[in-house]
Amino acid sequence: MVRLTLPAVFALLFSSPLLAGQQTLFSFVRPASVVNVATEDAGMPQYNAEQTAEGEVLRRVVFNPAERPTLRLSPQGGAWDWSAGQFLTLRLQSGMDWALTVDVTVQGSDGGTLTSRIDLPAGPAQTVMVPLTASSPLSQGMRAGPPMPWSHGGQRLLLTSSAGAVDLKQVASVSLSIPNPKVAQSLLIERVGIQDDDLAYKAAYQDLIDAYGQSTRGNWPEKVANDEQLKAADTREQQQLKGWLAERGRQQLDGYGGLLAGPAFEAKGFFRTEKRDGRWYLVTPEGHPFYSLGVNAVAADGGRTYVAGREGMFKALPGEGDALAAFYGEGNNDDGNASSQGRNFKQGRWFDFYAANLQRTYGKPCPPAAEGQPVNCPPQVLDAARWQTHALDRLQAWGFNTVGNWSEPALGQAKRMPYTLPLSIVGDYASISTGMDWWGSMPDPFDPRFAMATERAVAIAARDHRDDPWLIGYFADNELAWAAPGSDPKARYGLAYGTLRLTTDVPAKRAFLKQLRDKYRNQQGLSKAWGIELAAWELMEDPGFEAPLPDPEHPEIERDYQHFQQVFAETYFKTIADSLKWHAPNHLLLGGRYAVSTPEAVKACAEFCDVLSFNFYTLKPQDGYDFARLAELDKPVLVSEFQFGSRDRGPFWPGPLELAREEDRGPAYGNFLKAALAQPMIVGAHWFQYLDQPASGRLLDGENGHLGLVAITDVPYPGFVDAVRKGNLQAMAQLRTQLEKQAP
Repeated sequence: MVRLTLPAVFALLFSSPLLAGQQTLFSFVRPASVVNVATEDAGMPQYNAEQTAEGEVLRRVVFNPAERPTLRLSPQGGAWDWSAGQFLTLRLQSGMDWALTVDVTVQGSDGGTLTSRIDLPAGPAQTVMVPLTASSPLSQGMRAGPPMPWSHGGQRLLLTSSAGAVDLKQVASVSLSIPNPKVAQSLLIERVGIQDDDLAYKAAYQDLIDAYGQSTRGNWPEKVANDEQLKAADTREQQQLKGWLAERGRQQLDGYGGLLAGPAFEAKGFFRTEKRDGRWYLVTPEGHPFYSLGVNAVAADGGRTYVAGREGMFKALPGEGDALAAFYGEGNNDDGNASSQGRNFKQGRWFDFYAANLQRTYGKPCPPAAEGQPVNCPPQVLDAARWQTHALDRLQAWGFNTVGNWSEPALGQAKRMPYTLPLSIVGDYASISTGMDWWGSMPDPFDPRFAMATERAVAIAARDHRDDPWLIGYFADNELAWAAPGSDPKARYGLAYGTLRLTTDVPAKRAFLKQLRDKYRNQQGLSKAWGIELAAWELMEDPGFEAPLPDPEHPEIERDYQHFQQVFAETYFKTIADSLKWHAPNHLLLGGRYAVSTPEAVKACAEFCDVLSFNFYTLKPQDGYDFARLAELDKPVLVSEFQFGSRDRGPFWPGPLELAREEDRGPAYGNFLKAALAQPMIVGAHWFQYLDQPASGRLLDGENGHLGLVAITDVPYPGFVDAVRKGNLQAMAQLRTQLEKQAP
C-alpha cells in the first residue's frame, strides 16, 4: 500500500462547472485542503494533472491487475460530516477507449458501509452522483432507470444506485476500486464532492415518458410520433399478415397445429405426451406430434403503469373528459412480497398506455364538434374482438402454435390455437421462507388448508375447460421459492433451514421433527449424527432454531435435509396432481415453471407431473440445467419462459438476459430453438413475452423490460419478428424431416 499527501496546488487549465448545491470535498487538480490518499495495487504515475481532448483537466489513476486495486480518500484526522449531503459526486472519465466498472465504497467510523457500482462509459468526463442513502430506480417505481449519462445544467450526469447504510456524521473514508482488472486500467478523476439537494436527480425522471408511453430519452426506428404513424403501420402489417397466413395454410398441419409428417400416434381426443424412438412428443387430440412454440402474456392489459404521485414523469397524460381518460384505473400491488420491497409508486391510479394506443390505432373517431364548441368525445371501450383476432393472426403468421401462460382467456376460447393455463393456489395456509420469497414464501403442503386451497383453485380453473381439447394443460403455480439464490448450503437447503426456524404451529415443522424423531429416537442420537450438543429435544421446537451446516464428517445432516425436502416436494405435487385428476382428468399437469429449484423438487415433479417446465433465461436451454441429470428422470421438458432483450428500443431494462443490440435478438432466438430441438426431451419453448413492459414499470413489480415482439404502441419490431418467424418455421421443418425419416 502507498499513502501520500497531495501537494497544495496543481496547475489548473480548465475545470467543469459545479452543479448548484454542490460542494467540493477534494480536488485532484487543485486541492483546497489536505486529504490522505491511499492506493493499493494502484497509483498516480504522473505528478501533474493532464488535459483531455475536451479541454478538462483531470488526474490519472492507474489500477493494476489485482483482485481489487483501490484508491482511498480519508480525512487527515477525525471523520467527515456529510449529514447535510444527499449525493456523493465524482467527476470522472474513463482513461481507456472502453467502459469501466468502478465500485464506490463509503465507510463509516462505526463500520457501516454504503456501496455503489458505476458503469462508466467511454467518452468525455461526467459527474457521477451516488445517493448517500440506499436508493435505486425502484424509488421511482421502476426496475431500471433511464439511460445514463444525460445532459443537465451543462454537465453530463450519471446517476447510480446505492445499497447499505452509513452514519453520515461519521464518514471515515471513500474508496474507488476496479474489480479484478486483467490489465492495467486508467481512470481520470477531477474532484470528489457532496451535493446537498436532489434537483438534478428529480430532473432525470421529469417528462421521461411521452404520450404514447415511450421513453423521451432516445430515438429508434419503430418509435411513434403521431397517430397517423400508428394507423399507417397497422395498414402495412395487415397486408403482410395476409401473405404469411396464406403460407401457413399450405403447411401440412392437423386442426391443432400438429405435424402430419411421419407415422401417426393414437388419437385420444386430448393433448398427451408420448416417447417414440428416443424423443418425447406432445401429441394432439387428433394423434399427431406437436412441438409447442408459444408466447406468454398475450393480453391487452400489459401496458398499465402507476401514475399516482409521479405525474411529472409523464409528459402528456390525458385530462379529464379526454376520450383516452377511459384507460385510467385504480390498483394496489403493495403485497408485501420481496418483489415489491423497496419500490415506491406501487398503488393508486394507473394509466394503460397500450390500450390507449390500440384505441388510437383502430378506435372509432370522435364526432366533430359544432362550430365554436369544444370536442365532446365520450369514453370508448376497446374493441376487444378486433384485438383478439389481430393477436391470433400475428401468432399464427409468425409461426407460433400455442397461447402461453397469463394470456387473454378469450384467445383460447377462440379455438384457433392450443393454450395453457396457470394454477394460482392462494389461501390462509402456513408458509415457509427459504430466503428468496420473490413472489412469496413457499406454501406448506403439510397444512390441510393447502389441500383445501388447491381443491378450490383446481375446481375453479377446470370448471369451464374440463372437456376442451384445445387446452394442453395446467402449470402448478410459477417460480416458487424452492431454494434461495446461490450455491451455498443455506441457499441449497433453504427449505429445510427455513422450516426448522419456525414454531411447531407450522405443520411442515412438525413433519420435519417427526422425521428426525422417528430416525434418531432421542436428542442423543441426533446430537451424535449431527455433531451438535442438543441438551433437550424441545430446543428444536423453539422458533429461530439454527440448524448446523452440512458437514463431511457428519453426512447425516445433508441426508436429513434432502429427505425432508424430497417428502415436502412429493406432498406438494401429489396434492395438486390428485386434485387435477379428479377435476380435469383429460389435461396435462405441466410442472412448476422453475426459476430456482432443488434436485428433490425436480424429482418429485417428474413423479407426479406429466411435463417438467423450466424458465430458462440463458442463451440455450442446456445452460439452464444439467440435462444429463434430467435424462435420468425420463420425462418431457417444456421451456416455459425464455427471452433476449436490449436497451436500444425504449424500455430501460433489457430483461434477465441482455444482448448488445436489437439486431442480436433474432439470431439468439433462432439459436435457442436449434439447441432446444437438439435435446430430445424438450417438447416446446415459450417466449416471454408478447408485449414490451411499460418503460415506467408494470403494475406487478416495476419491471420495465424490452421483452416484446411488439412495442407499447402495438407496433411489431419488424426485424425481430421476421427472424422469429424464420426460426419457428425452420424448427418445424427440421422436426418434420426427422419424422419423415421414421415413416416405413
